[in-house]
Amino acid sequence: MTDLTLYHNPRCSKSRGALELLEARGLVPHIVRYLETPPDAATLQALLGKLGLTPRQLLRSGEDDYKALGLADGSLNDTQLIAAMVSHPKLIERPILVNGDKAIIGRPPEKILEILE
Repeated sequence: MTDLTLYHNPRCSKSRGALELLEARGLVPHIVRYLETPPDAATLQALLGKLGLTPRQLLRSGEDDYKALGLADGSLNDTQLIAAMVSHPKLIERPILVNGDKAIIGRPPEKILEILE
């Protein structure tokens, strides 16, 4: 299993927990520190497809940026929500593990195990 990518925030306990679970199984994912290297809109769209989620479902609604940017507004379309995540990657739910054409959010971290088989 060499096609693993972890969208990781080392300051997040859930993200660190997901990485520890992978390492405990001898798996070394490609790590994307998405706060330092935010995904572009096309990458986010591809991630959403693998996750089977809408952009709104990937947003961290508890973040200050969510409120400041008025992202609770139901009239915002997917393109606008994706643009907000590209500009403010802190809004992206984490961690995200990608395994080939599948992806999952590691909340709780043990959820990542679902796409390892």
